[in-house]
Amino acid sequence: MLSEEQLRQYREDGFVVVEGAASVWELTALNTELDGWIDESRSHQENWGTTADGKHVFDLEPGHSAEHPRLRRVTNPADFSDVYRSVLFEGRLVDAVGDLLGPDLKFHHCKVNIKLPSMETYVGWHQDHPFEPQTNDSMTVALVMLDDMTLENGALRVVPGSHRTHYSHYRDERFVGEIDRGLWDDFEARSVRLTGKAGDVVFMDSWMVHGSPANRSQSPRRLLICEYTAADAFPLTPSNIRSKYLGEVIRGRATRVARLRGGPIELPPLYKESSFFEVQGQKVARRAESEAAAGMM
Repeated sequence: MLSEEQLRQYREDGFVVVEGAASVWELTALNTELDGWIDESRSHQENWGTTADGKHVFDLEPGHSAEHPRLRRVTNPADFSDVYRSVLFEGRLVDAVGDLLGPDLKFHHCKVNIKLPSMETYVGWHQDHPFEPQTNDSMTVALVMLDDMTLENGALRVVPGSHRTHYSHYRDERFVGEIDRGLWDDFEARSVRLTGKAGDVVFMDSWMVHGSPANRSQSPRRLLICEYTAADAFPLTPSNIRSKYLGEVIRGRATRVARLRGGPIELPPLYKESSFFEVQGQKVARRAESEAAAGMM
């Protein structure tokens, strides 16, 4: 699936963009399901649905209303959607993951991050691995562009080469899910903005420093995110985004032998918040807020 040049870029920069890695059929099916969930959100005033570990499946931004839905995340859609499970377990992008991690692969979790027009949700600079630490670093993140990703609608930003440095995601002994804000200006200056067409896929090392701004356009920016590990990578802590398929082998063979990386690694707590956005300090929709917003329309 991946060329030698693409593999070299992934190793050196920590990411690679593969054009059209998701087929037109896959993209249409994924978006049809997602459009249905966004429409369903109109009948809810606060987060709803239950994940494998009792958190919310559907996460709403403050200001959400039936007239102006603000669904910002769907957690582990592969747990209940045959379409998402098929694409993420059997689709062409798994071939690329195999090129990056080897023939024996496990599914970890997935989610859809949603930035509809006028939504305020952003992604603060962070790395993914500290949220779900493993016994080794053979973990990659596939980010499927469900819409065209542009400079105006909140395109992903990555810092090339940053996957070689491990940053703390704690502040004053509290896990905040982001890197020290004193470093953000430097990250911004060194970052690359990843734009692309719907169906393009970013493959990113789980230690890559990345973030993205709010959507300031009239076009949606929706991103399907899935994390995979090598079969010999095992979790060091309970998962904060637990899927019922966590650790399921989707390619190759399972192993009972864990491969270990050297050096210390910071461990996250088992936090109660339903979404990453809450961990980073962004508010979540509440019933009273939603009713008030609806009353103002």
